[in-house]
Amino acid sequence: MTQLPSSIEDLCLKKGMRMTDQRRVIAKVLSGAEDHPDVEEVYRRSTAIDSGISIATVYRTVRLFEDAGILERHDFRDGRSRYETVTDEHHDHLIDVESGEVLEFHSEEIEALQEKIAREMGFRLVDHRMELYGVPLKNGDKS
Repeated sequence: MTQLPSSIEDLCLKKGMRMTDQRRVIAKVLSGAEDHPDVEEVYRRSTAIDSGISIATVYRTVRLFEDAGILERHDFRDGRSRYETVTDEHHDHLIDVESGEVLEFHSEEIEALQEKIAREMGFRLVDHRMELYGVPLKNGDKS
């Protein structure tokens, strides 16, 4: 049974990139990630599939995917770069500073306010990135 390419692998093929077996594994790991893994986590997940993959291969492949515009790198102030697939749908991030969990969200209200602020300052907004950092509210905590 032939396995369908992962979404990242498909993007790589469309860009004419050569796909080795190890790159396919790394692409599959990244395509299946529901979090924002760093290279060490991508390596751990990849070696669970193919123990012959080196950390250097993961670093090179992630960099290759990033340079091709397939992956986006984030620095969520925890000292490590984290990655996610580039999408056409805009979203922002809320980072739990206690656990490191990254939550994605989209707010039309925030988007409109950013546009308004840019216009008031004499600019047309062409891109932005928003990261909010917080700690979970405790029971009964409203502040």
